[in-house]
Amino acid sequence: MRIAQIVVTLLAALMAGFSGVVLLMRAQWIVQALNDYRVPRAWWTPLGLAKAAGAVGLVVGLFVPVIGVLAGCGLVLYFLGAAITVARARWYSHIPFPLVYAAPVVGALVLGSLA
Repeated sequence: MRIAQIVVTLLAALMAGFSGVVLLMRAQWIVQALNDYRVPRAWWTPLGLAKAAGAVGLVVGLFVPVIGVLAGCGLVLYFLGAAITVARARWYSHIPFPLVYAAPVVGALVLGSLA
């Protein structure tokens, strides 16, 4: 069970980290989406840093479980908020994207609770 937890946690951290880095780097496709969803430009850096911090927290959580749980809960709330933001912007076909990023985080939390 521990190996599955490590693999899923690292996958979740990689996905959240990637999401945070592309936001911080202002990749064109993410900038376009954030503009479409009407996310204020002033929020972009803090949101990218939050995802990157969550990714680091998941990895640290492999050694200090309470950090991983806090990071995981924060990321789940973040991605649920992203799904709500997408829905409020009426881009219903894009709602699955933040949920895809949330899924491995939920998996990591579940596997961590079973370990």
